[in-house]
Amino acid sequence: MTAVPAAPPEAAVVPGAAEGEGRLRTQPARRRWARAAVVTALAALTVVFIYPLVWLLSASFKPRGEVFDNRLIPATPTLENYVTVWQEAPLALWLVNTLVVTALAAGTVTLSSALVAWGFAYFRFRGRGALFTLVLATMMLPGAVTLIPTFLIWNALGLVGTNVPLWAGNLFGSAFYIFLLRQFFLGLPREPFEAAKLDGANNWAMFWRIAVPLCRPAIVLTFLFEAQASWTDLMRPLVYLQDSSTYTIPRGLKALIDQFGPGGESQWEIVVTASVITTVPMIVLFFLGQRHFVQGISTTGSKG
Repeated sequence: MTAVPAAPPEAAVVPGAAEGEGRLRTQPARRRWARAAVVTALAALTVVFIYPLVWLLSASFKPRGEVFDNRLIPATPTLENYVTVWQEAPLALWLVNTLVVTALAAGTVTLSSALVAWGFAYFRFRGRGALFTLVLATMMLPGAVTLIPTFLIWNALGLVGTNVPLWAGNLFGSAFYIFLLRQFFLGLPREPFEAAKLDGANNWAMFWRIAVPLCRPAIVLTFLFEAQASWTDLMRPLVYLQDSSTYTIPRGLKALIDQFGPGGESQWEIVVTASVITTVPMIVLFFLGQRHFVQGISTTGSKG
């Protein structure tokens, strides 16, 4: 008698399997929606931040009667504003003054702050923590508190009216940059320094040949931050500069607003055009240093 093959058993139904598969299908959809929401929010914030610059650039190509019409594409574009602004103000001289002050201010504060920060990070000495706390405490002092005493010092030295007070104070470092750079230096292993010391390297050689190259993103980040701060600084030029031949860009723009703004001839096309010209160098600087800038920002929190 021939045996009849048994029918294959039906697949067992696991309780909750259907619900689990449904959740697995909905998770990619949720991720896509979350990603789309994040991209939309970032795009909106980008528009908010970029719009003033786009408006400024557009206004610089408009005649006087169309500056405030809020059109991003000028109805009657013109290059006359860029010709007039060079004739009405010594813009080239102000740019040179600002470049010199910015380079000196950023260079001196970067070097001095890095030296102090490396000393706090590498050397072990009694009272190091208390001294570092004292350095950080100086960040709590508002600039208005030290403005008059600092002015009296520079006035006693006979340097009021020159560009020296705009950058020479950076020779003594900055508490914020010292803190920032110290965090990077603390993350460096001590073995390369000990090996260099055994090879006869002195402290300066270890700092310049080992510490600085390993913390290059932080060094570049410090330079960029101070360059931007010095380029846009208006308070100190207002206090110390008296002759238009020594003006920096912010002080020169203030003079242009006084002359062509609401209290003057109301030629706002001259003011916005000068603003565009003076903004371009900072855009170029951050474009050239964006790789180090992003790397320095992203690794700041990971240093010990």
